[in-house]
Parts: sequence; structure tokens; C-alpha cells
Amino acid sequence: MKQFQRDAATKPSSPDLVRTISRHTLAYMLCAISEMFRFYSDFDPLDLLIIHAVLNANVINVMKDTELDMEFGSLHTVEPDTIKQGVTRSALSRFLGLPVETIRRRVNRLIKIGVFAQRSGGLIVSEANAFKFGNNHRLQTTNMVLVKNLLRNLSRAGIRGPDDL
Repeated sequence: MKQFQRDAATKPSSPDLVRTISRHTLAYMLCAISEMFRFYSDFDPLDLLIIHAVLNANVINVMKDTELDMEFGSLHTVEPDTIKQGVTRSALSRFLGLPVETIRRRVNRLIKIGVFAQRSGGLIVSEANAFKFGNNHRLQTTNMVLVKNLLRNLSRAGIRGPDDL
């Protein structure tokens, strides 16, 4: 934190764009969530949040490894279950700020319908799930449009990279 404060204090007079950045990133998040809800309209929104939290946890190790991130970066590649990092119900509860019992009940139902697979390291969204979670080309393509729009809007506001913050 002290390093951040020192960097902010020594940075040449850059405009305060916190509110601008917040508006644009919130708009991106809401549009992405809206598309997810629209595509998976048969699912409860809270279940979708839990599913996508598990999806994210499953590939944190991929995102942190440049080679794996490149290997599984294409629309036409899917992370195999063998490299996915499981996540526990308690970790989901802490991450989402939801009661463990709510997570347990919803996760158990999602296991029954084949969204989640349980393994020793925790829950994963199997690449073979019947609902295409984690491998939905339409949503991934739509997300690319939304990310481009976010980056374009931030660029117009003068943000070209992290050094502009």
C-alpha cells in the first residue's frame, strides 16, 4: 500500500479518472452478466454466479502460467479437467460472501444435474458438462466485443495501459 501511495504521489499530474474507469468497468461487467443470464435463462442467477466462480477458480493456475494461458487461449481449445484446480465449498462461500449452507445446497443440486464434478481437490466444471459452461463460443465471442468496447472507452478517456492509472 505504501508503494502505491508513493507511486501516486510521485506520478506527474495525471487526471483523476477513478470514477470514469469505474463507470466503464461496471458497464462492461453488467453487459457481460446480462449476456450470461440471457443465454442461460433456465438457470437461477445465483447458480450462474456460483458456476462462473468455480470456472474462474478452475483456471487460475492456467491464467498465472504464460505457456498454459497461450496453449488454451483459443476459442477452439478447452482446458482439460486434469489441469483444472478444484475449489472447495468453503472457499466459494468466502469468495462470494454467501453462507456455506447456501453454497452447499446449490452445489449439490448442480452436481446432480451434471454441471459440477467433485474430485479430491474440490469442485470443477467438467469440460464434458452438457450445458457448455466454460466452452460457450457464443458467449466467448460476445465477451470479445464487450472487452473491445471497454478498451476503446478507456482509451478515449486517456487510459492506454496500467501506467496511465
